[in-house]
Amino acid sequence: MPAFGYAAGMPGSLIINSNPTEVRVAFLEGGVPVEVYVERIAEQGVVGNIYRGRVVRVLPGMQAAFVDIGLDRTAFLYVNDALPTVPSQADDNGGDLASNSTGNEDGGQRGFRTAPLANIADILKQGQEILVQVQKEPLGTKGARLTRHVTIPGRNLVVMAFSDHIGVSRRIEDPKERERLKQVLGGRNDDVGFIVRTAAEGESADGLLREARFLTQMWKGILARGESGPTPRLIFTDLDLALRATRDLFTDDVDEVFVDNAADHARICEFVASFEPGGESRIKLYNDSGPIFDHFGVEVEIERALERRVWLKSGGYIVIDQAEALTVVDVNSGRFVGKSSLEDTITQINLEAVKEIVYQVRLRNIGGIIIIDFIDMAAANNREKVLEAMQEALKRDKAKTTIVRMSEIGLVEMTRKRVRESLGHVLTHACPYCKGRGFIKTEQTVANEILRAIVRTLTRTHALTVLVNMEPSVADYLYDAQTEEIERIEARHGTRVIPVAREGFHREHYEIVRT
Repeated sequence: MPAFGYAAGMPGSLIINSNPTEVRVAFLEGGVPVEVYVERIAEQGVVGNIYRGRVVRVLPGMQAAFVDIGLDRTAFLYVNDALPTVPSQADDNGGDLASNSTGNEDGGQRGFRTAPLANIADILKQGQEILVQVQKEPLGTKGARLTRHVTIPGRNLVVMAFSDHIGVSRRIEDPKERERLKQVLGGRNDDVGFIVRTAAEGESADGLLREARFLTQMWKGILARGESGPTPRLIFTDLDLALRATRDLFTDDVDEVFVDNAADHARICEFVASFEPGGESRIKLYNDSGPIFDHFGVEVEIERALERRVWLKSGGYIVIDQAEALTVVDVNSGRFVGKSSLEDTITQINLEAVKEIVYQVRLRNIGGIIIIDFIDMAAANNREKVLEAMQEALKRDKAKTTIVRMSEIGLVEMTRKRVRESLGHVLTHACPYCKGRGFIKTEQTVANEILRAIVRTLTRTHALTVLVNMEPSVADYLYDAQTEEIERIEARHGTRVIPVAREGFHREHYEIVRT
C-alpha cells in the first residue's frame, strides 16, 4: 500500500476503525473526510513489499519484462525501473520525492534519475533472479508494477538503497533548515542515500542519525535475506494500514487520532512513543456506543462516494463515470436556475462543481486520465476563472495532478497519479447481472431477439412444439404484446410456441427447447 499525505495548514484528524476482517482509516481536514483507506485482512496490499523474483519474459518491443514474484499475475518491470540509478540533483530544488511508493506528502516519484534509455534485453535475461519492490498495486487486468530502485520509509527519512544522494522534501521551504538537514546526513559513510521527509523539519541531529542507522541496518538485512533461498518469495513487507497511516499522517497538523479498537490503540501508542515521546497523549480510544465512522460523518461520505450522481448545494449535480484508465465527469445545471444572466448562472454552477469534483476525485482516489465536461461558457474570462479555481483546489491534493488544458467548450483534460485501486473498486465489484455495463436490455428487446431465434431454429429443423424458458417479465411481455407475432410464426412453421417463465433467469438469458 502507498504512503499517505495531506495538505498542511488545516487542522487534521485521523480516524481508525478496525475489526477482524478489515481496517479503515479516514483522514479529516477541518472535520471533513478527504481521504479514506481500506485494507482487507485477507487482501492486504503489496505496494512497498520487496520480493526476490524471476524474470519469465523479456519484451524488447515494449522495453519491459514480466517477473514472477509469487502473485496471481506476473508483475511487469519497465526498462527505466530496471536500470542502475544515479543521484538526481533535481531533488534539491523540491523535485518529486516519495517513500516506498508514489503519492506521499513528499511528492510523486522517487528521488532517482535513470541512466540514458537502454535496451531491456541488455539488462535482463529470462530466468534471471532479481530483487524488486512493488511500486503500483495490480490494477484492473494489469499486474503489479515493479522497480529495482528500492526505498524503505521511516518516520523522518526514506532510505534509497542504491544511491548516495541526500534529497529534502520540497515542503520544507526554509533554506537554512534544508541545508542543516543535508549536513546532518551528509557525513555518513554507509553507501545509501536518503530523502528527508516533511516530518523531519526541526528534528534533532541525533534523532535523524539514529533513524538513518536503523533504516540502513534494515536494508542490509533485507539484502542479505534476498541473496539466497527459493524464488519467487517475499523478502520484506511494510507496516499494516493502522501503523502506516500513523507513521505518515501523524504530524503537528494532526490534532488527534481516534481509534476504536483497544489493541490497536495500545500498539499505536507504543509506536508513536518510539519516535515522538509524549505524542501518544494525542491518541484517543473511542468509547462511544455508535460506530466511529458514523460519529465523525465518514460513513455518509463513503456512501456518496459510491454514487454515480452527486448533487450540489445549488441544485446542480455532477455525474462520475469510471472506466479502467479513464474517468469522465459531467456537470449539469439540474434544478438551479440562477438569479441573473445565463452566463453568470453557468459560471456559478461550474465554480461550485469544481470544489465537489476535486473533493470527490480525492475521496474516491480516482487516477489516470480524467475528462471534465463543464457547462459551456461563452466568455473566455469565465473559462479562465473556472480553470484557476480548479488549479487552486488541486493544491490540497497530495497526488500528482496535471491539467492539460481547457477547451473553448469547457472540456478539461487532466491526469492524476494512481498507485492503488480507487475506493469504488475496493468496496464494490461489477454487477453480475449487467456485467458492469450499468444497463440491461429491455423486455421488448429480449422478446424480439427470442422471436428471431425461434424462426432461425425452425428454419433449420422442424419441431411440433417449441418451449422457450425466459425471465418472467419477458414472458409477460410476449403474452401481452406479441401474441399475434407468435401465432403468425406457429401458422407459418406448423408448430406451437410456448413461452415459459423461469424465476431466477437473467433478463437477457433464454433457452429454446424443441420437442
